[in-house]
Amino acid sequence: DLREQGKKLQGALAGESATVSSGGVALTMDGNFQLTGVAIDPDLLNPTKKTKLEEAIKSAHADALKKMQRIMASKMQEMGGMDNLLGKN
Repeated sequence: DLREQGKKLQGALAGESATVSSGGVALTMDGNFQLTGVAIDPDLLNPTKKTKLEEAIKSAHADALKKMQRIMASKMQEMGGMDNLLGKN
């Protein structure tokens, strides 16, 4: 059933994580799309580089989301794809 398949997918994603770096910012995101780690190059902590830091954080976050979405899609494929999750097989 759909609920069971959803739990199975959630379980498969629970142990996944992705770390990406962009412009001196490294972010780690878990399979639940929560940020679990942030590392910032000390050079970016200079007040004159505020805009650069903000852009690097946004870019790294977008990259981490995309990477986790690819991992989720791969896990779904391994489980038989969307049709299987929706009970269409």
